Amino acid sequence: MSNQLKNTTSPYLLQHAENPVNWYPWCKEAFEKAKSEDKPIFLSIGYSTCHWCHVMAHESFEDEKTAEILNRNYISIKVDREERPDIDSVYMTVCQTFTGNGGWPMNIFMTWDKKPFFAGTYFPPKSHYGMSGFPDLLNVIASQWNNNRRRLLQSAEQIVSHLKNERLNNSNESNENLIEQVIKIFSDSFDGINGGFGSTPKFPAPHSLLFLMLYAKQNQDSDVLKMAEKTLMQMRHI
Repeated sequence: MSNQLKNTTSPYLLQHAENPVNWYPWCKEAFEKAKSEDKPIFLSIGYSTCHWCHVMAHESFEDEKTAEILNRNYISIKVDREERPDIDSVYMTVCQTFTGNGGWPMNIFMTWDKKPFFAGTYFPPKSHYGMSGFPDLLNVIASQWNNNRRRLLQSAEQIVSHLKNERLNNSNESNENLIEQVIKIFSDSFDGINGGFGSTPKFPAPHSLLFLMLYAKQNQDSDVLKMAEKTLMQMRHI
């Protein structure tokens, strides 16, 4: 049976369209449903070539018993980080704040008004080596949500406050300086022979190329435009 991802265009989301988990894409409907049913949000972020994303999908999201726990206690949202780097960036900061590191799959538990109260990356199907098994974790968080929600919401408020302070501390640096730093990163990592950025393996990143083309147009910068053009031409030849 297909879930709410069946009408999306993202290859990654479509890979999960037949999961027994009742996935939603990032949309207003999902958050309104969480509010009306008084359920927490389970947000999972990944991408189509992510090895551990596929491992967790096979172990947990394709498992009927795990899906039953998710469907009963949560509103589940799946996001493609390559399609929505804006969402990925925000919650990667959240994950790093909680755990000290980040990665994919990235799994966030939050309220219907987008306040996160727990985060992590890959969770195994069974608890071992000090790692919580995913079904066990889902049951514990659901129990806390129903019986000790004040503690969860306190955690959420602390995280939101921390992120606001971080944003305030970084506000002295102008957007212009940040953009120029990004352009320099692209320039330093550009492969002038094969196109693309960094070393192999390289994956298409439409948002990066759109950013470079927009910057080139606004600043009449032919060198930046050539990076995007070279990359697109090499992709066409493959």
